[in-house]
Amino acid sequence: MTEKQIKNIIKGFKNQNVLVIGDAMIDSYMWGHIERMSPEAPVPVVSVDSREECLGGAANVALNVQSLGATPFLCSVVGEDVRGDLFVQLMQQRGLNTEGIVPLNDRPTTVKTRIISGDQHVLRVDQESTEDVPVSPVLKRIQKIFKQHDIQVMIFEDYNKGLLTPDLINALVELAHQHQIPVAVDPKKNNYWAYKNVDLFKPNWKELIEGLEDAHPAAAAAQAEIRKKTISETRMRLSARCVLCTLSEHGVHIQNDSEDLHFPVYKRKIVDVSGAGDSVISTAALVYAQGVGIRDVARFANLAGGLVCEHVGVVPIDRSELREEALRHLT
Repeated sequence: MTEKQIKNIIKGFKNQNVLVIGDAMIDSYMWGHIERMSPEAPVPVVSVDSREECLGGAANVALNVQSLGATPFLCSVVGEDVRGDLFVQLMQQRGLNTEGIVPLNDRPTTVKTRIISGDQHVLRVDQESTEDVPVSPVLKRIQKIFKQHDIQVMIFEDYNKGLLTPDLINALVELAHQHQIPVAVDPKKNNYWAYKNVDLFKPNWKELIEGLEDAHPAAAAAQAEIRKKTISETRMRLSARCVLCTLSEHGVHIQNDSEDLHFPVYKRKIVDVSGAGDSVISTAALVYAQGVGIRDVARFANLAGGLVCEHVGVVPIDRSELREEALRHLT
């Protein structure tokens, strides 16, 4: 790519409104220290020093989209509870649009609480419901957003928490294609095969193998012919235009009807892989929506995934950092 092409792609992020649909949650962290065991049970007592609540799940994809310069519209559900109010407040504090948040009175807000002592993850407590969410209120809210805003790309961010049901997925893919809007997907196992006729399907290698239940569980991501065959089978069964598979230390592999390409990882000091997938799907969707060829969709996504792994914790991709890395590696 030329320097001008790279700059134009990064600049083009600012012109995109992105509909992010998926399971959103609060990531709650409690940091403390352990000095004794409980007299009530053989468990440590954690004295809490500090705590923090952050946007998680699909909301982190929205934060990545925002950090890249685009405008995200997150559509998800929360409970009509204190945590639901907190979730909306956290969105407002980060400057995120809240039009797509649907409160439900019979459902708790998803909260994942991690208790950490020093560098040790002691315990995680999940408060959630994974029952299917009714389609009607969510679909009506999204249709309203389509009427009021010019959307350039739709991203599904699935965490198997019940929002993304086959009926909602089908309705939204049809809605997007009626508006000639590309659909990108970060899938999970429960609805893996419900994402028919999407434009950009982005599993990781573990999800790809689990989705193809007849595939050998020991199939190696490093073996090119196995990768190509496995990705091709998934793409054909979904009638997906393009499959982008992340391969951890082996990079990324992208495939459509005419191209089949693998890109190794860039050498980096890996600190924390948390949130890398969110940065990959956000970057890939924004590049793909500009009509860029899949070679460069994969290369931008590969850069984004590696960059966030150099930071501790779940952090969104930095637009200026991505721009500089793209100018360094993609020209």
